[in-house]
Amino acid sequence: MGYVSKKLTPVKILTVGSAFGSIRNLFSKIRTIDAKHGKFDCVLCLGDFFGPLQEQHNAASDSQNQIVELLNGTLQGITHTSLCYIMQGQNPLPESVIEQYARTGGQLCKDVFLLNKSGVVSTAHGLRIACLGGIYNSGIYDSSDGPPGFASPFYTTHTVERLLSNTMNKSLKTGAGYDYGSLAAIRDAASTSQLIDIFITNDWPASITSHSSLPLAPPEHEHPGSPPLDEVIRKIKPRYHLAARAEPSPKFWEREPFTWDDESGRVSRFVSLGAFGGEGQIGQKQRWFYAFSIVPSATTTQRPSNITKNPFAAAASRLPKRVHETTEGENFIFGNIHHPIKRPRPETPGGQTSKPAIGYKCKRCQSTEGGKRRLPKEIGPEECWFCLSNPKLAKHLIVSIGTECYLTLPRGQIIPTQSAPDECNVTRVPGGGHVLIVPICHQPTYNAIPADISPPILDETNRYKSALRGLFAEHGAVPVFYEVARLSAKGGHAHVQAVPVPISLQNKIEAVFLKEGRALGIDFESDADGALEACAGGARSYFRVDLPDGRKLIHLMKDDVPFSVQFGRQVLASLLNITHRLDWKMCILSEEEDKADVELFKKAFASFDPSL
Repeated sequence: MGYVSKKLTPVKILTVGSAFGSIRNLFSKIRTIDAKHGKFDCVLCLGDFFGPLQEQHNAASDSQNQIVELLNGTLQGITHTSLCYIMQGQNPLPESVIEQYARTGGQLCKDVFLLNKSGVVSTAHGLRIACLGGIYNSGIYDSSDGPPGFASPFYTTHTVERLLSNTMNKSLKTGAGYDYGSLAAIRDAASTSQLIDIFITNDWPASITSHSSLPLAPPEHEHPGSPPLDEVIRKIKPRYHLAARAEPSPKFWEREPFTWDDESGRVSRFVSLGAFGGEGQIGQKQRWFYAFSIVPSATTTQRPSNITKNPFAAAASRLPKRVHETTEGENFIFGNIHHPIKRPRPETPGGQTSKPAIGYKCKRCQSTEGGKRRLPKEIGPEECWFCLSNPKLAKHLIVSIGTECYLTLPRGQIIPTQSAPDECNVTRVPGGGHVLIVPICHQPTYNAIPADISPPILDETNRYKSALRGLFAEHGAVPVFYEVARLSAKGGHAHVQAVPVPISLQNKIEAVFLKEGRALGIDFESDADGALEACAGGARSYFRVDLPDGRKLIHLMKDDVPFSVQFGRQVLASLLNITHRLDWKMCILSEEEDKADVELFKKAFASFDPSL
């Protein structure tokens, strides 16, 4: 295999099949292979590393003992020069492994890392490695409300959507001639690449055997594969796709290479490995390891002689669309909140909408034109997205609870964490740093809080703001606080969002808000304090930004002009050059990853936390 540039150093990769709990033996074999054929830069452990859970429940089992030794660092590792990445196969992961992942963000012991279920890793060598853990089940794929974690053996449409979001490597063109006055303009102008060097999965794609002349052994190994994987492959076009399908048992199969005409003949290879461990596996002739060299960011100059037609190039059947109920109120704490489907207004036999009776006058707006409208039901604390009394509140995201307020990470925070790609313009605050300050009492906006109870709430809010300034400063960042204080008949719950911004960008924050606002018809008041006074007692809706230097930007919302609740996120995504994170729903993590971020943030925040 030839490459355009010979200046780039090839990276040596060793991949191994499912260990099924035989960790000690696998590491010993890897050390032997590395001594004979290495040194390898990276080891990828495919499929089931730990084995079925029922075998781990026996505390005296050797498999369980090996897991304990691995997690406490007493199990002899692979080499002193290689990093080892493992993934989730067809089984749920042990609880102790999930807990370790949550505490460390992925590192199980020295040089051994658990990849996220839908993660992307950029190695020090410049390789992009993507992982989709778990197995496909057609009955479960569309049924989940969020991405399942390691406690589930399955992946869903949310898992795949998040993987594709993580593979995006977007950059925004800047300079003369580029004017991004809207969210759509930002999205359209961002150049995107989803290309991946190495893709590891447990499942096979549904179409991978098409156009191949190589037999599958034996016939009972036939399996329909995963249709969603076909669509993923079309988008990320991996140079190597490595799998460890285990139904009915893992077998080695290497497909002929194929190319992508729309990527200058980019070559893809697919290899599925046999298992190393498991009952009846060790000692058999099924090949369980595969080694290769790959040059980062290189393009192939020589077409392999055994190339075939691309199995994914035919008219692609799109991923099945998710069936959504009629819903309202998507939010970044819960996700979709389902409400009853609205009934249409009655129609007359002639098809015309019914009119009010003669002499009718609306008591609310004094209009005689429209039919009588029923006011929306006000949301109470038991239904509120932010009230602690709501049993559906994502309490695992809460990082601090004070006397009057609590601090929580949002779902789908704007700052990439865990397995999301590295971004040059974001800070490295542990756990991300995007948090919400939420008053415990149920009030629609901060300025609507009654004067007799507001002083301690405002005081504690300011103490949380001060604490966040201190934490962010330790990591080279300053906070941007913003509040969308929109009054409505349905009510709401006041909260302030805090997002860390690198110190190097702090002088650009105001200008970006003003520029984005002008493009969307959002004006900011010259007298910020006077504008806030006009909103006292819940008199008006407003949008507030607290700048790092202590000044404020205030926009007074108008009843007849719509205002996007995502405006603040849009501005900061543009400033930080992470426009692919505009949609919080595409940034949702699994509960295990959320908990990992929470633990990292709580540990870093502990010395600043005013509630402690």
